[in-house]
Amino acid sequence: MDTILGPLYTAVSWIIVQFHSLFSLVFDEDSGWAWGLSIVFLVVLIRIALIPLFVKQIKATRNMQALQPRMKAIQERYKSDKQRQSEEMMKLYKETGTNPLSSCLPILAQSPFFLALFQVLNKIANDQTVGVLDEGLVESARNASIFGAPIAAKFMDSAATIEALQASLTDVRVVTVIMIVLMSLSQFYTQRQLMTKNVDLTVKTPFMQQQKLLMYIFPIMFAVFGINFPVGVLVYWLTTNVWTLGQQMYIIKRNPTPGSLAYKQRQEKLRAKGKIKEDPVEVAAKEAVEQARANRTQPKRQPKSKRQNAPAGTAPAKAAEGKQSQAKTGQAKAAQGKPGRPQQNKKKPQSAKSKK
Repeated sequence: MDTILGPLYTAVSWIIVQFHSLFSLVFDEDSGWAWGLSIVFLVVLIRIALIPLFVKQIKATRNMQALQPRMKAIQERYKSDKQRQSEEMMKLYKETGTNPLSSCLPILAQSPFFLALFQVLNKIANDQTVGVLDEGLVESARNASIFGAPIAAKFMDSAATIEALQASLTDVRVVTVIMIVLMSLSQFYTQRQLMTKNVDLTVKTPFMQQQKLLMYIFPIMFAVFGINFPVGVLVYWLTTNVWTLGQQMYIIKRNPTPGSLAYKQRQEKLRAKGKIKEDPVEVAAKEAVEQARANRTQPKRQPKSKRQNAPAGTAPAKAAEGKQSQAKTGQAKAAQGKPGRPQQNKKKPQSAKSKK
């Protein structure tokens, strides 16, 4: 690996040495501030160079989210034919100009620098020269500490190794635990901000479930692997997480995903400032609906005591009289419609002969 990444070791060490020379004008050249800030600004320089890839990542993520319904339809249609399914997927990517790997470009591009810094710090801890770091610079970096923890020390180092770096095992472990926690929390909040503010929640896709899963997996991964990272690498990764969080906040505020919560909030702010001109027909329709709601009044239901004590002529009394009149009319109609029964005591008329 040293043969393959040798040129990268030289590039990373040269950048660190240049920043170290700059910060040595303000801080002691053997202090943790000079070496720690050199690592921080190494991250800043790398992330500035990766901004074009970050823009591609944002576009690719949005395109993938928009394609999820069509991708799901292809999977359902060709679920028994995996080869045809793959061909249709590739055809869809080609038609829409989407590259699934674009969303991973910043991480992939940053990984070689991360590995190079990891190896450079390991060699510093072992008192070995690397890249442009000669013996004097290696000794200075090896003894530099951040809040009592040498930048080449790890959480899992033994007490003898920490003593060789002229530090306390307790200081090293306290500092590394705090940095690992901050690193995991920053990663979690970054992913959570993306899921709650910059995702179109009206479209439920498997992509959203994957992002929710990553929101919990990444912090756990940082916590597990972080105990094997030197303090300098933890500084590197915490810095890049904070950079990602700030960069994402800026993108969400300036260019949110259509349909997301951030997009709706931005539209409302622009509408309140008068920077968005709505369609006059839609405005008139909204005003008509609001006017109708304002004019509509619901009848108030009176208590039972007031309805019983209401004077004649009032609405409740009239309603009661109307019900009674309807009942009487119904009884009269029923009586007219039924055939009359003969009376039993009614005498039969006498014939003419009996009268005589």
